[in-house]
Amino acid sequence: MPHPFVASPSWQREPPVPSSVERAFGPRDRDAPRARVGSPVVGPAGAGRLDRGGGAPGGSVPTVPTVPTVPTEATRRPGADLSLLGPLEVFAADGPVTDLFVNGDRGLWIDRGAGAEREPGWTADEAEVRALAVQLIARGGRHIDEATPAVDVRLGAGIRVHAVLPPVSSTGTTISVRVPRAGGFSLAALARAGMIDPSQESALRAAVGGRKNLLVTGAGGTGKTTLLAALLAEAPERERLVIIEDVAELQVHHPHVVSLEARQANLEGTGRVGLDALLREALRMRPDRLVVGECRGAELRELLAALNTGHDGGAGTLHANSLADVPARLEALGAIAGLSPDALARQTVSAFDLVLHLERVDGRRRLAQMGRFEQRDDRLAVEAT
Repeated sequence: MPHPFVASPSWQREPPVPSSVERAFGPRDRDAPRARVGSPVVGPAGAGRLDRGGGAPGGSVPTVPTVPTVPTEATRRPGADLSLLGPLEVFAADGPVTDLFVNGDRGLWIDRGAGAEREPGWTADEAEVRALAVQLIARGGRHIDEATPAVDVRLGAGIRVHAVLPPVSSTGTTISVRVPRAGGFSLAALARAGMIDPSQESALRAAVGGRKNLLVTGAGGTGKTTLLAALLAEAPERERLVIIEDVAELQVHHPHVVSLEARQANLEGTGRVGLDALLREALRMRPDRLVVGECRGAELRELLAALNTGHDGGAGTLHANSLADVPARLEALGAIAGLSPDALARQTVSAFDLVLHLERVDGRRRLAQMGRFEQRDDRLAVEAT
């Protein structure tokens, strides 16, 4: 049996990009000219129309409107090559953008940290959005079509792209882009932005310094990755951080970071490397701090076992709508991992020292509650502190 970390030949080749997509958005030529603000988007090769079906060009590519802020070095993302986003590049570079959402032919929505807002100047029909989705996914080394209609990839350092094709998406091809923030993260910066208050900043810094195991929770888009990156940046420089993610997006300002990324199966159905396997490999790398970007399945068992066997200073994130919902979410994941409610409660109480729950109110992210796990009547509970 081949070793799971040895790539098959198909994984060593990027999926071919249809010629119609190349004509619409251009080939992967990093030295070619980019689209200009206020001009029609053309591919890097200069082509400007999408070939539909039988090879006859028709329709126009999306138009980039003039944006309020021309991108400068201050708004560039460290380590993130935004040119990989093609016609979305100018929007991703526009100030404090965190997310871009293309909803088929219904428009582009941009989140600059205060909630998604529609971009009035973006125009693209369904065929053009689908072509863009195919190109972006191919640039991440994967393939999207009717047989694999939903795909998640990483572009460069930290840009996360998710795309879904019809009929799975009944509203047309959807593209979701997570853009790493410019300037990095620190607890002091989050305090200045109002995400945490001064007392919380002190408590969090003490928790990291005291090597407490932390679980960051919250709904989607509440800033879990942002807070986790800021916490890890507080770790002493002599420590070795090993980070495990489904799609690598944590950008941690620390000199000794090792990042492991899960891998999906190839077109032949082989070569998959899951988070649970990566956790076992990470334990052989002598981590001073073990971090799981998001707990969502069987890897929870491996993480709890690691944190209960001397690997302190670790951290992870979990999707949950409220602090009170966290125990139920963990029990659901524990069931997937084969843990009984009693076993999950005992291991979780011992593994995690602090729960940090984030909320998003009126578009603003904030650390709403801090809590500690307890075991009550053989079930997991959490008490706000």
